[in-house]
Amino acid sequence: MSIHIDAREAGFAALADALRQAMRPGEDFTLWYSAEASDFIRFNHARVRQAGHVSQAGATLQLIAAERQAQMAVTLSGQPDEDRQRLADGLERLRAVIGQLPPDPYLMPDRTPWQRRHVDTQPLPDPAAVLPCISAAAEGLDLVGIYAAGPLYRGFANSWGAFGWHSAHCFNFDFSLFHANGQAVKADYAGQGWNDDEFHRRFAAARAQLEHLGKPLRVLAPGGYRAYIAPAALEEITGMLCWGGFSARALATKESPLQRLDGDGARFSPLLGLHEQVAGALSPAFTAEGSPRSDVALIEQGRLTGRLVGSRSAREYGLAGNGASGDESPQALVMDAGTLPEADALAALGTGLYIGNLWYLNWSDLPAARITGMTRFATFWVEDGRIQAPVSTMRFDDSLFDLLGEQLEALTAERQLRLSASTYGERQTLSSLLPGALFKRLQLTL
Repeated sequence: MSIHIDAREAGFAALADALRQAMRPGEDFTLWYSAEASDFIRFNHARVRQAGHVSQAGATLQLIAAERQAQMAVTLSGQPDEDRQRLADGLERLRAVIGQLPPDPYLMPDRTPWQRRHVDTQPLPDPAAVLPCISAAAEGLDLVGIYAAGPLYRGFANSWGAFGWHSAHCFNFDFSLFHANGQAVKADYAGQGWNDDEFHRRFAAARAQLEHLGKPLRVLAPGGYRAYIAPAALEEITGMLCWGGFSARALATKESPLQRLDGDGARFSPLLGLHEQVAGALSPAFTAEGSPRSDVALIEQGRLTGRLVGSRSAREYGLAGNGASGDESPQALVMDAGTLPEADALAALGTGLYIGNLWYLNWSDLPAARITGMTRFATFWVEDGRIQAPVSTMRFDDSLFDLLGEQLEALTAERQLRLSASTYGERQTLSSLLPGALFKRLQLTL
């Protein structure tokens, strides 16, 4: 069976071959490649205000010699001869400094000649086909947002014969609907294939919430309240868990917020299961450090069952690596679904808070896994399963051992794919698949 190799992949493979030929005795290299071809469309007052296209590529070249390593970032032009010269110049600069560096005691590159390749063949719709769908849905509304779409490319090669190539198509439409009183509903639709029906379902839900924003604000006193948290808000909470929570290094140095789960007898609710799932993810099945990634069961039935182990932690702490990224954080987090139908979530909530988004989260007590943050954008007071009024912005402060422990009442059967909307420097490949969550109590402080 023949394999189609596109120009980008062929160009990356040629750069890797040139580096292999340039190696001197005792030298090795790794090469990480990151590129995109992205369309960006910015909306204001439901009209297109700015549209553009970004095509960029860059590489990180690492030279390894005598247990030392040095690396540098190189911007690539897409012109083969010019890019080979840029990497050749970079290689000489690394050679000039590597001898002055001390040996790296935790350097442990993967020397196996692994091969991994994924090419997304499902095309995204032309922006010209998406715009009429967005414009029709937003007719008469004050919509602000940005649509970003296009292929993302990642590649890895080294002098030991490893080669990885990953191309994936995705889009992210991140938008807000503003009420005349200045309040807003924040929503998004992201994925690897545009579906008109799913977009209209998401948009209709945001539009229905917008209508409630015209009602007088409900001001709540500090205290504990039943709460339903939508997937977008739960993403903020799991993002805090990923901030060192599953890192083998953080667990070994007692700096993980989940330290109490690691041999201290603590556990989350049996409803909670979290996994790093490589297959089918937007992120590549290999890391920038040069390791093939593995699926890892992080939490099963509330218990910590796995950790993310990068090559440096593997050497420092005598662990078996599992292809974790350099910061040992999940790249494709999946939470187990529950049994609560999403359509019944408000009825199950009864009276309490519906929280669509959380904002400005941070640790207030890291060893206790206590987080603080703000409600924002379409938080509603619910009575008898019906939205009654928007709620003024409140701060919450709660321990994840409580929130995801005995306070976790149910998870929805439906899950939502969450893709990173970050465009800082480049579009990202981080993702999570999350349900909504019903809590018996969420502690509001002010």
